[in-house]
Amino acid sequence: MGKNLSEALKIYGPIALLAVILTFVALRFVAPAPPTSIVFAAGSPEGQYYRMAQNYAEALSVHGIQVEILETEGTLENYQHLLDRTADLALLQGGLANITETSSLRSLGGVFPEPFWMFSRAGADYSGFADLKTSLIAAGSPQSGTRAQLNWLKKEWGGDWSQAEFLPLSGLEALKAVKDGTAQLAVFSASIEASYIGKALTDPALTLVAPENIPGLAMRNQALMPLTLHRGVVDLDNGQPAQDTELLVSVAQLGVHEALHPAIQSVLLEAGERLHAGGTLISRAGSFPNMTKTDLPLSDEARRYARNGPTFLRKYFSFGWANFLERAWVFLIPLIAFLIPLVQMAPPLYRWRTRRKIYLWYHDLHALEQRGFSARTQQAQEDTLKDIQKLQMEVGLLDVPVSYNDELYRLRSHINFVEALISRRRLNIKD
Repeated sequence: MGKNLSEALKIYGPIALLAVILTFVALRFVAPAPPTSIVFAAGSPEGQYYRMAQNYAEALSVHGIQVEILETEGTLENYQHLLDRTADLALLQGGLANITETSSLRSLGGVFPEPFWMFSRAGADYSGFADLKTSLIAAGSPQSGTRAQLNWLKKEWGGDWSQAEFLPLSGLEALKAVKDGTAQLAVFSASIEASYIGKALTDPALTLVAPENIPGLAMRNQALMPLTLHRGVVDLDNGQPAQDTELLVSVAQLGVHEALHPAIQSVLLEAGERLHAGGTLISRAGSFPNMTKTDLPLSDEARRYARNGPTFLRKYFSFGWANFLERAWVFLIPLIAFLIPLVQMAPPLYRWRTRRKIYLWYHDLHALEQRGFSARTQQAQEDTLKDIQKLQMEVGLLDVPVSYNDELYRLRSHINFVEALISRRRLNIKD
């Protein structure tokens, strides 16, 4: 039994080894596994982008994916990290995709709205965007989305902006500068859920400026839209804001480099559905993620996910198993097609090897028979008979599958027959 197993392994072992090698090569190079760690370009630790990146990091950690959150100064720096491949994904302010060459970048959809806010001191007389051209403005860092949005407004609005001055102040520092007179206006492109926006909207020392021509501006960029912040929506008892205010809103999007593994994109899309599906003061539940309000093209995986949701396997298996099985399909069919002829060749080859053993003994038996017939002395005949008996013992130790026993016993009977012939011939020889 042991020898039979050894013979079978000689035939089927190389086929199994080849299948393992092909599987490894396919999994490694044809359908590589997704990375186990990624870099997320976010923003400042005090900002909404950074907190949202932390939420994504927590969601992906469940699937064994580590997220390194990269602190940045804002959207412009985030774009650069994606282009330089020093980050795999980033939160990007909508409406700014034309700031640089972005052909290698893709969007996983809009995730939350970011109005462009303008705050002045209470009692100051500001009517809208036109007043920005002659004001001292706390406008965030030069790399921030707020500054980029303001520069876009300068371009679209036109006119002479030579009297405007931008201060690199953001968040609570920008609001403080307005209240103490260091700045005349503070502008932000930020979610209403940002803590400093909530404080500004309820601070009696500050007034929300209502810009003009919002619908016209929104028509100039597909990632922008008008939105009305209704009176009292922030604080009904105190009537904050004091009046309906129309705001210019961009949609923050999750941007990725086109080379990011589709499985990572898919798990990010799953996380986005859970993180952004709820409503806010300015968006109804189910409004986000949004696949239309983006100025980067959607990735192929985002388009597929928007049509069909999670893959069939992902609905029933964990991320790791679903990804492995989905990758397996890439090479499983070609691998089977390649192995079928090899497997079909194995049984004939096994039969040939088994019969070859028997046929080799026949070759030796034939040689002994010829030697016995040509011997001229009894001693030579006796030596030949001893070799025939030795051959019989060796054949007796031969182990073949049961289905080949008839051929083995036929060989043994033929050995006995030759032995008898040589024995009779020995008796007729006289020394």
